[in-house]
Amino acid sequence: MSRFGHFVAIDWSGAVGATQRGIAVATCAAGDVAPRLVPPPERYWSRSAVLDWLTLTLPDDSLVGFDLGPALPFVDQGAYFPGWEASPADARALWALVERLCADEPHLAASRFVDHPDAAPHFRRHGGREGAAFGGGRGRLRITEVAQQAQGLNPYSNFNLVGAAQVGKSSLTGMRLLHRLGDRLPVWPFDPLPASGSVVVEIYTSLAAIAAGRARGRSKMRTIAELNAALATPAIASAPVAGFGAIDDHASDALLTAAWLRRHADLGDLWTPLALTPAIARTEGWTFGVV
Repeated sequence: MSRFGHFVAIDWSGAVGATQRGIAVATCAAGDVAPRLVPPPERYWSRSAVLDWLTLTLPDDSLVGFDLGPALPFVDQGAYFPGWEASPADARALWALVERLCADEPHLAASRFVDHPDAAPHFRRHGGREGAAFGGGRGRLRITEVAQQAQGLNPYSNFNLVGAAQVGKSSLTGMRLLHRLGDRLPVWPFDPLPASGSVVVEIYTSLAAIAAGRARGRSKMRTIAELNAALATPAIASAPVAGFGAIDDHASDALLTAAWLRRHADLGDLWTPLALTPAIARTEGWTFGVV
């Protein structure tokens, strides 16, 4: 029997605005029942509505995956923001700093953090604004992102806020949500995996797609037929979703990854990656599914 009874995948968004077309929430129960989308309270999800759903509606035995980076690189230089006196010592202090500097910014946005004079030099921003401390190229990487590269994935730095592949904006807005969750849900590996109850993890939806046989670089599924072909693979072993025709790739990412979490939640080596030290767990975190 699985440690968890429900599995949730959330495709997140750092875009500007009250609601986000790029947010999708999918869930499935134990077994092989088809995953389903959780309908938003309005036409699209807002970040605050996701927070409310997690705190008010989430089943108490859920494994929840968020497609975002819950921290910034730390280990490579011994600090998130070398040279800044206020640079936090760990991830929870980082979440608190982002929240404090952006507290009056609506919709869990984080633009004011990026614009802070001591933070800005570390980011690559639109308009050719690459800070002197960004580091060039893909930018600084967390240790889990180095491990992602070793698995054939294509991570970018969470300090990068430019381009279709950037995840920096999602990560910063996600930090505000994680801060507001407080101690209501443990977030692995910043918190140890509890013996029971729900827990939040970081996911990389491409891991699920690759496990389901999608080619690297072509992981997006934009038809229900493509999604159901992925769900039917032995690595996922899920009943198909209903319908036919086109599907939004945020929705398909969330649906497939919820089912992938169901098949991988009880694989012990995914909770104990060899490179994950207590210091990394405290400062950078780890992507579930990266070994």
